[in-house]
Amino acid sequence: MRAAVLVEGRSDSAALERLAARRGRDLTAEGVTVVAMGGATNIRRYLERLGPRGLGLDLAGLCDAAEVGYYRRGLAAAGLGADLTRAQMEQCGFFVCVADLEDELIRALGTDAVEAVIDERGELGSFRTMQQQPAQRDRPLDAQLRRFLGTRGGRKIAYAPALIDALDLGRVPAPLDGVLGAV
Repeated sequence: MRAAVLVEGRSDSAALERLAARRGRDLTAEGVTVVAMGGATNIRRYLERLGPRGLGLDLAGLCDAAEVGYYRRGLAAAGLGADLTRAQMEQCGFFVCVADLEDELIRALGTDAVEAVIDERGELGSFRTMQQQPAQRDRPLDAQLRRFLGTRGGRKIAYAPALIDALDLGRVPAPLDGVLGAV
C-alpha cells in the first residue's frame, strides 16, 4: 500500500471506489486504499497511524463542510500544516464537500436524475410518502432528497454507487475529482 484516502464513512468510500472504477482505475492495483474512518472525529488517529509519523503513506481525504475543523486539527497534529485554509488543505490532498457527499451528487446530477435513480431502485413511492410528511412539505426538493438518502440505515451506502453510475463523468463534483487526483 502506497496511499490512503481518508473518508468519514462507508458511503464516501463506496462513491469514490465506484468513481475510480468508472474512470478505469484499479485502486487496489495502484496501492491505494479508501479508508472509511467511522466519522470525522477519527481523522487524527488515522493520520497518526498512516501518515508521516506512522506508515508514511501518501494521504488524501474527503470531508463534509461541517467536519472541516476536525480535519484541520488532525492535519496540524500530524505535522501537515497548522491553520490551513481550504486551498491549503487541497494542496495537501484534503477536499471539503460543500455540505456533504449527497449534496454534491444531487447538485451534479440534478433532482430529476436523482429521482430517476430512486425510482430505478423501487423506492419512489417511499420518497413521495416522505415528501408529504409535515416536516418535509415546505422544504426544497434537493433538501428532501438529502433527507431521504439519510433516513433508513444503509441507504446512503446503497445509493452512493448508484448515484455515481448515473453521473456524467464530465460533471463530477470538484471534491471527488480532487481527492482521486491526489492519489
